Amino acid sequence: MSLRILMVEDDNSVAEMMGMFFKKEGWQQDIAVDGVEAVDMFKENADKYDLITLDLNLPKKDGIQVAKEVRAISPTVPIIMLTARGSESDQVLGLGIGADEYVTKPFSPIALIARIKALHRRVMMEEDVQTQENNNQEYEIQTAHLKISKDRREVLFDDQLVVDLTPKEFDLLYTMAQKPKQVFSRDQLLDLVWGYEYYGEERTVDAHIKKLRQKLEKVGAKVIQTVWGVGYKFDDSQVK
Repeated sequence: MSLRILMVEDDNSVAEMMGMFFKKEGWQQDIAVDGVEAVDMFKENADKYDLITLDLNLPKKDGIQVAKEVRAISPTVPIIMLTARGSESDQVLGLGIGADEYVTKPFSPIALIARIKALHRRVMMEEDVQTQENNNQEYEIQTAHLKISKDRREVLFDDQLVVDLTPKEFDLLYTMAQKPKQVFSRDQLLDLVWGYEYYGEERTVDAHIKKLRQKLEKVGAKVIQTVWGVGYKFDDSQVK
């Protein structure tokens, strides 16, 4: 597996350590030492990078703003946020604006490599599906208002296309829509969507649900309901 990584890191010792492990894997990396440089490098050639490791605390422009600007350019490039901050609110904020994973410093380089590999595998599988020529117009899931094609990664609400869903957002919706009205706990969704290789917090689910709702509601799809103290469910039976 050959990767080209944009490493956004202003700490030389951390960058050198990560670069050493990336080199052992046969990966290449470009390094940006501040937020402005990171956005400029990504904007110049977004298709060049398979993944971004992004420090939260950066000079000139912090990691949150960098992630927002990167997501405006590419809604799907994988982002792993690295930070010395450990508060739950920082994690939710980072994931809420589009990061796929959140790693708190100090971290194990071996664990980070495993996370990168797992995330990249998922993305490549999803891209393979998207690039296949598939003229089959059948939808695996059809509810009162929603149609979902897993092969095409396509979601329609009353025949309106739901756009810019990230891989995790699509998987969350697909998982819940398979069993309308069933309540899924955060632990269940972490297990079903992120899988056993994920070592994050339950609030990760909340952050992704929030972004998923925002994108669905752009086409009037208020179909993700919170069941307080339990979790979330999909239900479009009451949509008018």
